[in-house]
Amino acid sequence: MRIDVDGGTAVVTLGDGPNAFTAGFLAEVNAALDEAEADADVRAVVTTGAGKHYSNGFDLEFMGSLEGPALDAFLLDSRALLARVLTYPLPIAAALNGHAFGIGAMLALAHDRRVMRSDRGWFCLPEIDLGMRFHPSMTALIAARLPGATVHEAVLTGRRYGAADAVTAGIAQAEAAEDDLVKTATGLLDPFAGKDRSLVAKLKRDLYAPVVALLET
Repeated sequence: MRIDVDGGTAVVTLGDGPNAFTAGFLAEVNAALDEAEADADVRAVVTTGAGKHYSNGFDLEFMGSLEGPALDAFLLDSRALLARVLTYPLPIAAALNGHAFGIGAMLALAHDRRVMRSDRGWFCLPEIDLGMRFHPSMTALIAARLPGATVHEAVLTGRRYGAADAVTAGIAQAEAAEDDLVKTATGLLDPFAGKDRSLVAKLKRDLYAPVVALLET
């Protein structure tokens, strides 16, 4: 994982693998967000990946190594990352270079804006096909960030959305070629840039108070 600052935008590259949720992945993302937030010259943040995945969701092998309190703590930390991104004091966009599945898709939803690569990648909430229920906080996040008809379809069918369909469904605000993803995402954040960081964080927490309360418990 790396962070590069260009023209006031901090670009967080999650990695070139599946970028699945593990304790190490959470720590690296939080460290990158800390670094961007500490830089007074940063006006916006874009997260992206470098391979075929944006984030493939939970690392099931890692989760299988946990049990009891350790598993509970990891799941709480995962939800806390979603809450942090949802209430981040800087404008933040997800440039989806590839697949965003499960909690990886929810991470994208926690961002202010989303851009999908035109020729590659699916946005998918596959839990129904995996025989799984969502944590109440995740249901609340999905419902808060997507249009009602899309929530119903995405949750109950497990549909895989390509870029064009994702824009139509209100999941993403734009699609772009691979080389233009970060530039397009940055442009979508322009109206939000330059605002008082402290106030932005407070207003986001106010806007999404019920969701944040569930994510942080």
